[in-house]
Amino acid sequence: MHFLMNRIDTLFKNKTSGILSVYMTAGYPGLDDTVSVIRELAYNGVDLIEIGMPFSDPLADGPVLQDCNKKALNNGMSLDILFGQIENIRESTDIPLILMGYLNPVLNYGFEDFCRTASAVGIDGMILPDLPVDEYNSGYMDICEKYGLYMIFLITPQTGEERIKQISGSSKGFIYMVSAASTTGARQGFQADQIDYFNRIEKMDLPLPRLIGFGISSGETFEEACRYANGAIIGSAFMKSLSAEASLEVKISEFVKRIRMSS
Repeated sequence: MHFLMNRIDTLFKNKTSGILSVYMTAGYPGLDDTVSVIRELAYNGVDLIEIGMPFSDPLADGPVLQDCNKKALNNGMSLDILFGQIENIRESTDIPLILMGYLNPVLNYGFEDFCRTASAVGIDGMILPDLPVDEYNSGYMDICEKYGLYMIFLITPQTGEERIKQISGSSKGFIYMVSAASTTGARQGFQADQIDYFNRIEKMDLPLPRLIGFGISSGETFEEACRYANGAIIGSAFMKSLSAEASLEVKISEFVKRIRMSS
Protein backbone atom coordinates (compact mmCIF):
# COMPACT_ATOMS: atom_id res chain seq x y z
CA MET A 1 0.00 0.00 0.00
CA HIS A 2 1.51 3.36 -0.97
CA PHE A 3 0.93 6.47 1.11
CA LEU A 4 1.54 10.12 0.42
CA MET A 5 3.86 11.91 2.79
CA ASN A 6 2.54 11.55 6.34
CA ARG A 7 0.89 14.77 7.58
CA ILE A 8 3.25 14.77 10.59
CA ASP A 9 6.26 14.99 8.25
CA THR A 10 4.55 17.72 6.25
CA LEU A 11 3.95 19.74 9.43
CA PHE A 12 7.58 19.61 10.56
CA LYS A 13 8.83 20.28 7.05
CA ASN A 14 6.75 23.45 6.83
CA LYS A 15 7.17 24.61 10.43
CA THR A 16 10.27 24.08 12.54
CA SER A 17 9.44 25.98 15.72
CA GLY A 18 6.54 27.06 17.91
CA ILE A 19 4.53 23.92 17.15
CA LEU A 20 1.53 23.59 19.43
CA SER A 21 0.19 20.08 19.98
CA VAL A 22 -2.89 19.66 22.16
CA TYR A 23 -4.05 16.48 23.85
CA MET A 24 -7.79 15.95 24.27
CA THR A 25 -9.72 13.04 25.74
CA ALA A 26 -12.26 11.60 23.29
CA GLY A 27 -15.81 11.68 24.66
CA TYR A 28 -15.19 14.59 27.06
CA PRO A 29 -16.88 16.76 28.28
CA GLY A 30 -19.78 15.03 26.48
CA LEU A 31 -19.75 11.77 24.54
CA ASP A 32 -20.56 13.58 21.30
CA ASP A 33 -18.10 16.46 21.77
CA THR A 34 -15.08 14.70 20.24
CA VAL A 35 -15.40 16.08 16.72
CA SER A 36 -16.41 19.57 17.90
CA VAL A 37 -13.28 19.78 20.07
CA ILE A 38 -11.04 18.61 17.20
CA ARG A 39 -12.59 21.08 14.78
CA GLU A 40 -12.37 24.02 17.18
CA LEU A 41 -8.73 23.27 18.02
CA ALA A 42 -7.86 23.06 14.32
CA TYR A 43 -9.85 26.22 13.55
CA ASN A 44 -7.96 28.11 16.26
CA GLY A 45 -4.58 27.26 14.77
CA VAL A 46 -3.37 24.27 16.80
CA ASP A 47 -0.76 22.42 14.73
CA LEU A 48 -1.33 18.84 15.86
CA ILE A 49 -3.95 17.04 17.96
CA GLU A 50 -3.50 13.98 20.16
CA ILE A 51 -6.83 12.23 20.60
CA GLY A 52 -6.81 10.40 23.92
CA MET A 53 -8.45 6.98 23.93
CA PRO A 54 -9.99 6.68 27.41
CA PHE A 55 -8.72 3.81 29.53
CA SER A 56 -9.72 2.67 33.01
CA ASP A 57 -6.16 2.62 34.38
CA PRO A 58 -4.19 5.50 32.84
CA LEU A 59 -0.92 5.11 34.78
CA ALA A 60 1.04 8.02 33.28
CA ASP A 61 -1.77 10.51 33.75
CA GLY A 62 -2.21 12.94 36.61
CA PRO A 63 -5.51 13.64 38.42
CA VAL A 64 -7.02 15.91 35.74
CA LEU A 65 -6.61 13.44 32.89
CA GLN A 66 -7.56 10.48 35.07
CA ASP A 67 -10.80 12.27 35.87
CA CYS A 68 -11.43 13.05 32.17
CA ASN A 69 -10.75 9.40 31.27
CA LYS A 70 -13.22 8.24 33.89
CA LYS A 71 -15.92 10.68 32.79
CA ALA A 72 -15.46 9.80 29.11
CA LEU A 73 -15.80 6.08 29.91
CA ASN A 74 -18.88 6.82 32.02
CA ASN A 75 -20.25 8.76 29.04
CA GLY A 76 -19.99 5.49 27.10
CA MET A 77 -16.85 6.16 25.03
CA SER A 78 -15.25 3.14 23.33
CA LEU A 79 -12.89 2.63 20.40
CA ASP A 80 -15.79 1.63 18.15
CA ILE A 81 -17.67 4.82 19.02
CA LEU A 82 -14.52 6.94 18.59
CA PHE A 83 -13.83 5.54 15.13
CA GLY A 84 -17.46 6.14 14.21
CA GLN A 85 -17.23 9.75 15.39
CA ILE A 86 -14.08 10.59 13.44
CA GLU A 87 -15.01 8.66 10.32
CA ASN A 88 -15.40 11.87 8.29
CA ILE A 89 -12.96 14.07 10.18
CA ARG A 90 -10.81 14.63 7.09
CA GLU A 91 -13.67 16.56 5.52
CA SER A 92 -13.14 19.30 8.09
CA THR A 93 -9.42 19.37 8.91
CA ASP A 94 -6.12 18.39 7.39
CA ILE A 95 -3.85 18.82 10.43
CA PRO A 96 -2.04 15.74 11.82
CA LEU A 97 -4.12 13.61 14.19
CA ILE A 98 -2.55 11.10 16.56
CA LEU A 99 -4.29 8.52 18.73
CA MET A 100 -2.83 8.33 22.22
CA GLY A 101 -3.57 5.74 24.83
CA TYR A 102 -2.60 2.43 26.32
CA LEU A 103 -1.79 -0.85 24.64
CA ASN A 104 -4.45 -2.99 26.34
CA PRO A 105 -7.57 -1.58 24.58
CA VAL A 106 -5.71 -1.65 21.25
CA LEU A 107 -4.81 -5.33 21.69
CA ASN A 108 -8.40 -6.10 22.72
CA TYR A 109 -9.59 -4.43 19.52
CA GLY A 110 -6.97 -6.37 17.51
CA PHE A 111 -3.75 -4.54 16.64
CA GLU A 112 -4.06 -4.90 12.88
CA ASP A 113 -7.80 -4.14 12.86
CA PHE A 114 -7.04 -1.05 14.93
CA CYS A 115 -4.33 0.16 12.52
CA ARG A 116 -6.49 -0.57 9.47
CA THR A 117 -9.42 1.41 10.87
CA ALA A 118 -7.24 4.27 12.17
CA SER A 119 -5.60 4.63 8.78
CA ALA A 120 -8.94 4.50 6.97
CA VAL A 121 -10.36 7.41 9.00
CA GLY A 122 -7.25 9.53 8.45
CA ILE A 123 -5.18 9.06 11.61
CA ASP A 124 -1.46 9.76 11.11
CA GLY A 125 0.20 8.18 14.11
CA MET A 126 -0.03 6.66 17.57
CA ILE A 127 1.46 7.12 21.00
CA LEU A 128 1.20 4.06 23.26
CA PRO A 129 3.43 4.88 26.26
CA ASP A 130 3.33 1.33 27.66
CA LEU A 131 4.45 -0.35 24.41
CA PRO A 132 8.19 -1.11 24.78
CA VAL A 133 10.36 -0.25 21.77
CA ASP A 134 11.76 -3.78 21.47
CA GLU A 135 8.29 -5.27 21.46
CA TYR A 136 7.20 -2.74 18.83
CA ASN A 137 10.17 -3.56 16.60
CA SER A 138 9.62 -7.31 16.76
CA GLY A 139 5.82 -7.52 16.83
CA TYR A 140 4.10 -4.40 15.56
CA MET A 141 6.31 -2.22 13.37
CA ASP A 142 5.49 -4.06 10.14
CA ILE A 143 1.75 -3.62 10.75
CA CYS A 144 2.11 0.12 11.44
CA GLU A 145 4.19 0.57 8.31
CA LYS A 146 1.69 -1.40 6.24
CA TYR A 147 -1.01 1.15 7.16
CA GLY A 148 1.23 4.24 7.02
CA LEU A 149 0.90 4.94 10.76
CA TYR A 150 3.77 6.52 12.66
CA MET A 151 4.60 5.28 16.16
CA ILE A 152 5.89 8.04 18.42
CA PHE A 153 7.92 7.04 21.47
CA LEU A 154 8.60 8.90 24.69
CA ILE A 155 11.93 9.69 26.32
CA THR A 156 12.36 10.97 29.88
CA PRO A 157 15.19 12.62 31.83
CA GLN A 158 16.11 9.10 33.02
CA THR A 159 16.42 7.56 29.53
CA GLY A 160 20.06 6.67 28.80
CA GLU A 161 21.88 7.82 25.66
CA GLU A 162 21.97 4.40 23.97
CA ARG A 163 18.28 3.90 24.64
CA ILE A 164 17.50 7.36 23.25
CA LYS A 165 19.34 6.46 20.04
CA GLN A 166 17.37 3.21 19.81
CA ILE A 167 14.08 5.07 20.40
CA SER A 168 15.04 7.67 17.82
CA GLY A 169 15.75 4.88 15.33
CA SER A 170 12.33 3.28 15.86
CA SER A 171 10.21 6.45 16.16
CA LYS A 172 8.71 8.20 13.19
CA GLY A 173 7.43 11.75 12.94
CA PHE A 174 8.87 13.19 16.13
CA ILE A 175 10.16 12.29 19.58
CA TYR A 176 7.98 13.03 22.60
CA MET A 177 10.25 14.45 25.31
CA VAL A 178 8.65 13.98 28.72
CA SER A 179 9.84 17.00 30.71
CA ALA A 180 9.93 15.29 34.12
CA ALA A 181 9.79 11.79 35.57
CA SER A 182 6.27 12.10 36.92
CA THR A 183 2.64 11.96 35.87
CA THR A 184 1.04 14.58 33.62
CA GLY A 185 -0.14 17.86 35.08
CA ALA A 186 0.38 21.60 35.02
CA ARG A 187 3.51 23.07 36.63
CA GLN A 188 5.15 26.47 37.02
CA GLY A 189 8.14 26.61 34.68
CA PHE A 190 11.13 24.32 34.36
CA GLN A 191 13.85 23.50 36.90
CA ALA A 192 17.59 23.63 36.20
CA ASP A 193 17.86 19.83 35.89
CA GLN A 194 15.09 19.81 33.28
CA ILE A 195 16.87 22.48 31.26
CA ASP A 196 20.09 20.44 31.48
CA TYR A 197 18.15 17.48 30.08
CA PHE A 198 16.69 19.56 27.23
CA ASN A 199 20.18 20.82 26.34
CA ARG A 200 21.66 17.33 26.57
CA ILE A 201 19.12 15.98 24.09
CA GLU A 202 19.63 18.94 21.77
CA LYS A 203 23.39 18.24 21.70
CA MET A 204 22.70 14.64 20.61
CA ASP A 205 21.54 16.08 17.28
CA LEU A 206 18.88 13.41 16.74
CA PRO A 207 17.42 13.14 13.23
CA LEU A 208 13.80 13.61 14.35
CA PRO A 209 12.13 16.80 15.57
CA ARG A 210 11.19 16.98 19.27
CA LEU A 211 8.13 18.11 21.20
CA ILE A 212 8.20 18.62 24.97
CA GLY A 213 5.24 17.42 27.01
CA PHE A 214 4.13 17.16 30.67
CA GLY A 215 3.89 20.35 32.73
CA ILE A 216 3.22 22.84 29.90
CA SER A 217 0.27 24.89 31.06
CA SER A 218 0.63 28.55 30.08
CA GLY A 219 1.92 30.89 27.41
CA GLU A 220 5.14 31.23 29.42
CA THR A 221 5.84 27.50 29.81
CA PHE A 222 4.93 26.92 26.15
CA GLU A 223 7.33 29.64 25.02
CA GLU A 224 10.07 28.31 27.28
CA ALA A 225 9.64 24.74 25.99
CA CYS A 226 9.84 26.04 22.41
CA ARG A 227 13.34 27.36 23.14
CA TYR A 228 14.58 23.80 23.62
CA ALA A 229 12.50 21.87 21.07
CA ASN A 230 10.38 22.33 17.95
CA GLY A 231 7.30 22.82 20.08
CA ALA A 232 5.31 21.55 23.02
CA ILE A 233 2.35 19.39 23.97
CA ILE A 234 -0.39 20.59 26.31
CA GLY A 235 -2.88 18.18 27.88
CA SER A 236 -4.03 18.67 31.46
CA ALA A 237 -4.27 22.47 31.26
CA PHE A 238 -6.43 22.22 28.14
CA MET A 239 -8.71 19.52 29.53
CA LYS A 240 -9.12 21.53 32.72
CA SER A 241 -10.17 24.56 30.67
CA LEU A 242 -13.06 22.54 29.18
CA SER A 243 -14.76 22.33 32.56
CA ALA A 244 -15.34 26.12 32.65
CA GLU A 245 -18.81 27.61 32.19
CA ALA A 246 -18.90 28.69 28.54
CA SER A 247 -19.50 27.26 25.08
CA LEU A 248 -16.87 24.91 23.65
CA GLU A 249 -16.07 27.50 20.96
CA VAL A 250 -15.35 30.22 23.54
CA LYS A 251 -13.40 27.95 25.90
CA ILE A 252 -11.17 26.59 23.14
CA SER A 253 -10.48 29.87 21.37
CA GLU A 254 -9.65 31.60 24.68
CA PHE A 255 -7.37 28.75 25.72
CA VAL A 256 -5.38 28.71 22.47
CA LYS A 257 -5.07 32.52 22.51
CA ARG A 258 -3.70 32.35 26.04
CA ILE A 259 -1.05 29.79 25.07
CA ARG A 260 -0.08 31.60 21.89
CA MET A 261 -0.06 35.02 23.58
CA SER A 262 3.70 35.48 23.51
CA SER A 263 4.69 33.35 20.54
